[in-house]
Amino acid sequence: MKPISQQIKEKPWKGWTLFLLTIVMVFFLGLLASEVVERRAEAVFAYTPEVEHGQFEPRNSVWGKNFPRQYQSYLQTANADFKSKYNGSAMIDMLEVDPRMVVLWAGYSFSKEYNQGRGHYYAIDDIRNILRTGAPIEEQVSPMPNTCWTCKSPDVPRLMNQLIEETGDFTQGVAAFYSGTWETKGHEIVNHIGCADCHDAETMNLRISRPALMEAFQRQGKDVSQVTHQEMRSLVCAQCHVEYYFSPDVVKGAQYLTFPWDKGFSADEMELYYDSIEFYDWKHQLSQAPMLKAQHPGYEVYLTGTHASRGVACADCHMPFKSEGGQKFTDHHMQSPLNDISSSCQVCHREETALLVEDVYSRQDKIIENRDKLEELLVRAHVEAKYAWDSGATEDQMKDILLDIRHAQWRWDYAAASHGGSFHSPVEIGRVITNGIAIAQEGRLKLSRLLA
Repeated sequence: MKPISQQIKEKPWKGWTLFLLTIVMVFFLGLLASEVVERRAEAVFAYTPEVEHGQFEPRNSVWGKNFPRQYQSYLQTANADFKSKYNGSAMIDMLEVDPRMVVLWAGYSFSKEYNQGRGHYYAIDDIRNILRTGAPIEEQVSPMPNTCWTCKSPDVPRLMNQLIEETGDFTQGVAAFYSGTWETKGHEIVNHIGCADCHDAETMNLRISRPALMEAFQRQGKDVSQVTHQEMRSLVCAQCHVEYYFSPDVVKGAQYLTFPWDKGFSADEMELYYDSIEFYDWKHQLSQAPMLKAQHPGYEVYLTGTHASRGVACADCHMPFKSEGGQKFTDHHMQSPLNDISSSCQVCHREETALLVEDVYSRQDKIIENRDKLEELLVRAHVEAKYAWDSGATEDQMKDILLDIRHAQWRWDYAAASHGGSFHSPVEIGRVITNGIAIAQEGRLKLSRLLA
């Protein structure tokens, strides 16, 4: 092959072609370099704080000045127009949807009003404006302790820190926050769930701001500060999306927020914990059974599912990454993945959207079918127990029956209150409901023998 110089000498047009190609390549390389430099400069600008604020700054709008993309996406939690087959972001009267719940919770505040939850934006509004929590009227104080505010606002860690400094003791300071009825601190709780609940103000690293989670792990001999970043992407959610109760035994005079994990995370192990301390939330108005009210054991159920076993965190699905203006950031519109399947499910699963949605609904259908059967058995058990009492049954005769009702309804409520449990861990939720059905049937069999 002839040298290039000789080819150009013989055919000058080849030289001009090579020259023009070189010009074009240099031009596009220059564009690429410019784009890289611009994006790097943009990144530096994006992470240069516009304002400085303290560690316990509760106002989300102040944090939003430094992180506008995250803040603007967070404000979308105010949207209340998403609806899936069984859940959604709109406020719905669940007692109207399923009146049997009124019977199951007879004598407890949930029988007064229970709504489908809205986004974090409404955390304070929705706990204030509901019959379930009650409110101070004239000379009467609220029936709810200040502990009820714990998961509703970044004002909570601010107040806790203030009380810890005043008392000079961590536990006493936290207990001081929990003490008293909720109108005594309600005027301080004004900023809805937000930035300071999950982030360190200096480093922006994820952090645990609620003592109950740290204390629960400490009792198990675990140090939350040593977990990985990926684990933290679930643990910040586990500060609140868990089963809990208010213990009067930690500090006298305080309804101390406690996670019942000392014996394990499963429904059976938490039930064993509650039974061992003879705890109950209320005595049922009809059956007189000492009942347990499950809160929202989302984290515990998630731990038993396939996503958790493969290292998928809550935020991977409910707060997926997104890109905007050359910046990759976490979408703070915390919501059902069904409302953003392309950014959540389809990052890993390549199936069509319709197939993925149908898979979710299929799991939910099967779980709810059996959950409804358990619900019906429990309604009948409460009514039959009331009839037994009215017919002259003694406490000794009713003791085992009431324990069956307690245990069966705990399993129903554990499944119902976990909300996304039928997807997070359908096998575990199915097991819990099946056991609940067996226990409820056994209790009703004992009742039928007593009433025969």
